[in-house]
Amino acid sequence: MISEVNKDGGVASQEIENIFNDILERVKVLDPANARKWFDKLTIYRLDGGSLKIGCPDEVTVRFLQDNCKTSFTHAAQQVTGHLVTVDFNLDGDRKTDKGSRFFSNGLRLHPDYTFDNFVVGPCNRLAHASCIAVSQSPGNTYNPLFVYGGSGLGKTHLLHAVCFEAQRKFENLVIQFLSCEEFVNRFIRAIEEGNLPSFQNQFRTVDTLIIDDVQFLREREQSQEEFFHTFNALYNSGKQIILSADCAPGQIPSLEARLTSRFNWGLVTRIDSPSYETRVAIVKKKAHLRGIEISDAIAEYIARKVHANIRELEGALTAIYAISMTSQRKIDLELAQIAIEGQISIQEKHISITDIIEVVTSHFDVRLADLQSKKRSQSITEPRQICMFLARNLTKHSLEEIGGHLGGRDHTTVMHACNKIAQAQEDNPEMKALLEDLTKKITNPISI
Repeated sequence: MISEVNKDGGVASQEIENIFNDILERVKVLDPANARKWFDKLTIYRLDGGSLKIGCPDEVTVRFLQDNCKTSFTHAAQQVTGHLVTVDFNLDGDRKTDKGSRFFSNGLRLHPDYTFDNFVVGPCNRLAHASCIAVSQSPGNTYNPLFVYGGSGLGKTHLLHAVCFEAQRKFENLVIQFLSCEEFVNRFIRAIEEGNLPSFQNQFRTVDTLIIDDVQFLREREQSQEEFFHTFNALYNSGKQIILSADCAPGQIPSLEARLTSRFNWGLVTRIDSPSYETRVAIVKKKAHLRGIEISDAIAEYIARKVHANIRELEGALTAIYAISMTSQRKIDLELAQIAIEGQISIQEKHISITDIIEVVTSHFDVRLADLQSKKRSQSITEPRQICMFLARNLTKHSLEEIGGHLGGRDHTTVMHACNKIAQAQEDNPEMKALLEDLTKKITNPISI
């Protein structure tokens, strides 16, 4: 049986502290993606034959560890101790009576890293960052609604979390609902099934701030759009703050009702673009610091040159470097970074969004997205539309139905017909083959600034 320690009134023995430090180091090896510098600030309350209780500084940290790290901590504890151990994360007892030392999340699932202080500001996101700060300091009075859009992995979700942190720090009793659009739709469906629609409506129409991530999920969901329309009106007419994010501008969301598009444009619509080289370098340094990873300027610059798709890919590169370093017990140097990044480049090229494809194709053919989504059947519109479908089928993991949804709500048979037609044209026509190769190159290898 492992020695028992209880921190309610005493200090853990050195032996227990050493075991806990070994567990933390093992967690970093098992789960490099979630390993953070602040893990070293976690405290141990009890470690006996079957239970490890870990103290956390605030509720956000408790929820993050419960949601993302419980399995890795459990495996690490069992490997280090040689016993079957269950792991629980609790609010640090030393801080329970000190309201100023912790953050009350009021049930929100927030990421501890996603604060304004940890957000790297550059030309690509300056307006979005400033507008989010503004609404967090004066909900309902500045930009309402606030609509933030941009490609996947560019920092939209980070800003939404940061708004929650700042708004609840400034306004202790502020009621916030923050969730993904998919979760909103699923809750709505469940409320209908259970005959509990009034309770659902009360939950969302009486808040001070409603934040919906990935609102493009509303596309082709007519009943959900109807419900969200009335929820939007109720909040807006009451002067409550509405913040939305999407992967494209309001007018580019497929099959979205015109009245919702109009309302989304009532306030401020701001776009986040891909970060420039200088901003990427700053992001890499910031992310490395948060993870407690020591890298040189040369390594940060190398990562920024090689990885330019989005912030998520930069984080993936850091994770790969850190994982190789931890498992091989090698110091992080430029050579190790180069080995790790080589494996990441091919992965990066596979993470292409339909929005990326549409932007390249519409630019090449000088057509509008609205034309591709329309019922027009002229050759000048049909061919670009079919090429979009073909490239999306080959460069993304989206289903035929999802591809059709982005291009005017077309069904899977239409998409399949388009893919077959372009594939045949590629074989028969050298010019079509060259065009597809050129478009693919532009999509998979964007030019860095």
